[in-house]
Amino acid sequence: MAGNTFGKLFTITTFGESHGKAIGVIIDGCPPNIEINEEFIQSELDKRRPGQSKITTQRKESDTAQILSGVFEGKSTGTPISILIPNEDQRSKDYSHIADKYRPSHADYTYQQKYGIRDYRGGGRSSARETAARVAAGAVAKLFLKQKGIDIFAHVSSVGTINSPNLDTTDLNRLTEVRESNIARCADPATANEMITLIDNVRKAGDTIGGKISTIVRNVPVGLGEPVFDKLHADLAKAMLSINAVHGFEYGSGFSGSEMRGSEHNDIFLKVNNEVRTVTNYSGGIQGGISNGMDIMFRTAFKPVATIMRDQQTLNQEGEETTISGKGRHDPCVVSRAVIIVEAMTALVLADQMLRFQAYTKANTQ
Repeated sequence: MAGNTFGKLFTITTFGESHGKAIGVIIDGCPPNIEINEEFIQSELDKRRPGQSKITTQRKESDTAQILSGVFEGKSTGTPISILIPNEDQRSKDYSHIADKYRPSHADYTYQQKYGIRDYRGGGRSSARETAARVAAGAVAKLFLKQKGIDIFAHVSSVGTINSPNLDTTDLNRLTEVRESNIARCADPATANEMITLIDNVRKAGDTIGGKISTIVRNVPVGLGEPVFDKLHADLAKAMLSINAVHGFEYGSGFSGSEMRGSEHNDIFLKVNNEVRTVTNYSGGIQGGISNGMDIMFRTAFKPVATIMRDQQTLNQEGEETTISGKGRHDPCVVSRAVIIVEAMTALVLADQMLRFQAYTKANTQ
């Protein structure tokens, strides 16, 4: 199976399955002498781990990260960093009823057809459990970006038809504190309460629901990204769309920009404190595929979780009609746990693009 590696200079390769012994990641290209704060890495994983509230799956995993290589005396050495996360609470018997059945809107059918074999226990490699490895790697990327002064903030901005109002993003640290004060991970407390009620009601009905995560990145220098195939927003889109259950990505004005006129949509340049800025930010901080120094802003849409606790019609591997019912432990809505995954993938894209930018700058100043 190909496609397990992401990035060009700052690269990650994840491994493992949902019900295997462990999952993990190998990070290659991390510069030396980056302070690797293990407590920070664990705190990031804790935000993604299952079983943390009534609106998430009740699978109990500590997601304890074990750094096996690439770190000496608290700093990166420049060699591959290997992080292992043991699986502790597998209940493979919960999936015995789907050993020969295809779950609607899951990867069961496509995996079976492509590879001729599939690990039906929790979806195996297609399980969202794989994203824990990305969060661990993203935490390392964040530690690298911290040295560059780059800040990343994401929160749940909608669940179903409930939408958070526009936020005052002046203080991202304060917004992060508000976000972490509620289980919905929405930075608007009133909206968070509405979301929690909706998700819990959907859960009790044996159903699931989708939502959106909004992201803002601050202090990104001008020049990240390339103007053709390696556009910054294209890399961000690929990163977001690689996350389980993601069905949409838009940056800046997004799809609503198609309803505007150029005279409304153009971001007018001006000088502020001797720096180039724009009056509006419909470009989302990216123009021509290259960062322009403004805040990078984008939204990621997640579909409803495919596993529902209701009977559904489906087919088995013999092509025969049958009935399937969801069992086991599943999220009624993934967005609250996905916030940290979105931040992690954002950090991985920016770390990779930053190294490429530094290489370009060095090559053209010698």
